[in-house]
Formats: sequence, C-alpha cells, structure tokens
Amino acid sequence: MANILIVHQNFPGQFPHIADALLARGDRVAAIGAKTARARPGVDFRGWSTNRGSTKGILEWVTRAEADMIRGTAAAETALQLKRDGFTPDVIIGHPGWGETLFLKEIWPKARVILLGEMLYRSHGSDLNFDLEFQGGVEHIARNMRTHAKNATQVLAFAYADRIVCPTPFQAASFPPMLQPAIRIIHEGVDISRAVRRTGAKLKLPGGRVLDGKTPVITFVNRTFEPLRGFHIFMRALPAVLDACPDVDVLMIGSSAARGYGGESPNGKDWTNLILDELGDRLDRSRVHFLGKVPHPQLIDAFSISWAHVYYTYPFVLSWSLVEAMAAQCTIIASDTAPLHDAITDGVEGVLLPFFDVEALSQTLVQAARDPDRFAGMGQAARERAIRDFDQARGTAAWLGLIDEVLNA
Repeated sequence: MANILIVHQNFPGQFPHIADALLARGDRVAAIGAKTARARPGVDFRGWSTNRGSTKGILEWVTRAEADMIRGTAAAETALQLKRDGFTPDVIIGHPGWGETLFLKEIWPKARVILLGEMLYRSHGSDLNFDLEFQGGVEHIARNMRTHAKNATQVLAFAYADRIVCPTPFQAASFPPMLQPAIRIIHEGVDISRAVRRTGAKLKLPGGRVLDGKTPVITFVNRTFEPLRGFHIFMRALPAVLDACPDVDVLMIGSSAARGYGGESPNGKDWTNLILDELGDRLDRSRVHFLGKVPHPQLIDAFSISWAHVYYTYPFVLSWSLVEAMAAQCTIIASDTAPLHDAITDGVEGVLLPFFDVEALSQTLVQAARDPDRFAGMGQAARERAIRDFDQARGTAAWLGLIDEVLNA
C-alpha cells in the first residue's frame, strides 16, 4: 500500500478515475485543491485558500508568476497541515498549471512527483498567432512576451518532476528538448462504454420538435463557442449548407459565455452574438438550434442521430467531446490542424480540411447530408481508433503502471 497525494486546483480534474483506482487497490489517497475543487469518497481532501492578491504596478509579464507563487504558498501551507496530521506521500500527482505543486518537494523531499503536462504556452506553433483575424491582423511582440512568461512557474515545477504525463504527442511537442526524456504519453481517455451510438435515439428540441436522425443532422460541440474551437469558421459555412439542404438541422451544444479558452469577443458580450450579427438574415436561424450545455445522455443522443460532427480547433489541447463523438461512430469533419493528427487520419476515421477554408467545409457538409454513403466506414473506424487510443480503462491502467514504475525506481 502506498500513500498518494493528488494536487489539482479543480480536483478531481483529470484524475477522478485514477483516484478511484488507487483506492480500489488499497492505496491511501489524499488531495489538495482550491475552492472550485470537490471532495471525493475515500479521499482525504484538503482545500487551500488565500486572501492575498497580485501586487499592483509590477511588470506585467511577472503577474502570472506571482499569482502562481501565491497559490503555491497557500497549497504548501495546507500540505504542512496534512503532514502534521501524519500523511507522508510516496508519490505526488499534480497539475502544475496554477502553481500549487511548486513547493511540495520542500515539504516532502523524498516524495516522487508525476506532473500532468497539458501544454506549455507558445507564441508560435500553438493557438497564439494562428488566427490573427481577431487580434488586429498583426503579431504583437508584447503579447508574445506575456505568453512566453506564463511558462515560468510551470517549467520550474516540471524541472523537479520524476515524470511528466502528456495526453497526446502534439501536447508533448510543446515541451523543450531538455524535458522530453521525462515525458510519457498517456491520454486520460473517455468512458467508451457510455459513448456508444444508440439505435433509435431521439432528441427533443426546445420548441417541441423531435429529431430522430432520419433526416440530416449536423452536430457541433464546444465547451464555449469561440474562434479557438473554430466557431466562426463553422458558422460562416452554414448558410451555404442550409440553402443547399433544406432538410438539415444543426445542433449547437455548449455555452455562449463571454470567454472560453481564448480571448474575449470584441463586442464585449460573447462570440455567438458577434457571429450571428455578422451573418444576419443569410442564416436560417429556425434550423440552427442552440441547446446550451446538455446532460451527458442527451449529448450521446445527439451524436447518435448525427450525420456529420464538426470539430475544428486551433493548435490546442484535444477535446474530450471529439473522442466521444468518435466513440459514438460519428462522421467526423475536422480541421487539418496538428492536434487532430493524433486522432484522425484523413479519409480513414474522418475528413480533415484546411482550417480557414469555409467553402471546403460547406461543400463537405453538403456531401455528408446528400450522400452519406460517401463516408461509409469512417464512423466505425473512428470508434476503433477511440478504443485503441482513448479508452479510459486503458488510460487509467497506464497511469497506475507509471505510478508503480516511479515507486519502484
């Protein structure tokens, strides 16, 4: 039996199934998180808090590092209490993105450390400067410097880690050469048993009409509708699709919040209203259904009646929703951007299109609605790829194996 400490601002974050599996095999598990974290049965959870804010007037690039140090100090104080209560971890698993793991080796010097490496910030080859439409059309050195400086505390944390776990090769490639030997590729995965295409699935629209997939349905899922996830490209492709295919319905699942992973909308509200205003009466709003966030079973129903699922993204972390759409055997129409190369082979598990080519997306969606047999076999291939590369059970087993490897090193 080993003592395992899991640190995540939003615990359990990416670690719920790892925590459960550790408990199931008899390990003792404790966790540290912020106010946004949630306790989990069997886990000795400790929350940290701080009243200290960022210092006014300091160099702008330093603000993020100071905030991470403040959070790291608060987490360390909580860890000290955990130590006083008798808990000494053999392995610390953590997400270093907010600073909480920075000082834990000072409290438990002998503990092994495994950190989740989602992605390092980059001014080139990632989301920044990929699409300059909403960034004034030019690259700004100040923005690049601010982005580069965000890595300061993460790199410090990674430098003292025994292992770094990256979900995909693309995400691992964001790390510098000096850290590459410590990296292991393990995707946390999704529950493939729940993400299954359901025969006879139906989805009731807010107005009462029921869709059953007998007529074409296009699905689009974002945590938050925003350019980083191709929202503007998809919406601009829709007028031509709706004009060419009078029987198509479009399901928009996600939030229209003011901000997601990327920047804020120029209208000060949200990207949804900005793009809808741009399209005006060119878009048949009666067939574009904004459903907001939906319960997971309803999401799988939407995938089950989908004729084409669109997933576009800047070079950024891959979404769980894409993997679930693959597992539900959707016909995937995706952007030909680096993250997709870890999940989709063009013409095999889906279709990859140039991110900015709106017309290509329109034409492909029209083909999917009019001639679905043209894409026959892609849905099954997508599920097989999801099972092979993104199954939660395999991901959890790989994490447990890595923990044991570090314990026995």
